[in-house]
Amino acid sequence: MNDSQLLRYSRHILLNELGIEGQEKIMQSRALVVGVGGLGSPAALYLASAGIGRLTLVDNDTVDLTNLQRQIIHTEARAGQSKVESARQTLLALNAELNLVTLHERANAKRLAELVADADVVLDCSDNFITRHALNQACVQHGVPLVSGAAVRFDGQLAVYDARQSESPCYACVFPPDAAPEETRCATMGVFAPLVGIMGSMQAAEALKIVSGAGKPAIGRLLMLDGRTLEWSDIRIRRNPHCTICA
Repeated sequence: MNDSQLLRYSRHILLNELGIEGQEKIMQSRALVVGVGGLGSPAALYLASAGIGRLTLVDNDTVDLTNLQRQIIHTEARAGQSKVESARQTLLALNAELNLVTLHERANAKRLAELVADADVVLDCSDNFITRHALNQACVQHGVPLVSGAAVRFDGQLAVYDARQSESPCYACVFPPDAAPEETRCATMGVFAPLVGIMGSMQAAEALKIVSGAGKPAIGRLLMLDGRTLEWSDIRIRRNPHCTICA
């Protein structure tokens, strides 16, 4: 770590739980963020500002005026641009040293498995169950921690799944592929703008805790936020011994 980096990340280094060793681990780690929308925007911003070693963004969408109510990584001037290119401009303006990989594509299960295999932590910021289940299967297969977030209307969810730990459930343990609930998307249901900021920031926090070894990630817990009352529910979740993915 050079003098400029010591200064930039000094507020992390001052934390007993992190210190120089923890910050160096962050700077040597590879994060994969799938989806650069409401959740992916704050998640990517905080990973970049924290000095993550390599940040890979995957999204096939373009910036639309309706995104700007909550997707804070984009701007009016970039309407029509790919979201990953818009994010690139914002993130490199924030941290010019960032090793950033942007993929403007809709990754299928095979492609996601390739990307997961080359990551240390995965953040699921997508908006559909097909992608969520494909990501989960790849993370179980390659033993990569998965930080899953969701937000619609005033309701947020967060969970961490880590196949390296024998007691950790996977996403499919909680949301079985053959019993997927009806898709609820912002485009049809609406979403409270700050809610995605809260949940995406928490995803970044969990990812940084995982790669640095600081604190205790929320493994085996499903955290649910009611944005109307700011009340949290914390449900303990266990591995399903009959899960079709991780059993």
